[in-house]
Amino acid sequence: MAIEPDTKDWTWVLERRCPECGFDAPSVSFDDVPGLIRDNAAAWPAILARPDSRDRPRVDRWSPLEYACHVRDVFRLFDMRLHRMLDEDDPTFANWDQDETAVAERYSEQDAVTVGRDLV
Repeated sequence: MAIEPDTKDWTWVLERRCPECGFDAPSVSFDDVPGLIRDNAAAWPAILARPDSRDRPRVDRWSPLEYACHVRDVFRLFDMRLHRMLDEDDPTFANWDQDETAVAERYSEQDAVTVGRDLV
């Protein structure tokens, strides 16, 4: 069984706690965000050093390596979008399909050490 593409509207996580990962956006202050991002990025190299980092825990869930690639790309995308917001008036952003990116970029085949380095 392949991973079913995600079609959720993830904006709901701005209003309530995510039951899957526990993130609770309403409880996070603006000043907390940089530290949370740095802490998250710093946690990945240890996770990716595990011998099972390529293994999917279930056939319908990404492996730690695939999640790390996703997080790396989310950080890159947010950085690019933030810079556009600072540099442009009323920028528009194309939709980003995380599942398409995972396949196109072959997340499951990437080097875990390199991905870990990219995150920190």
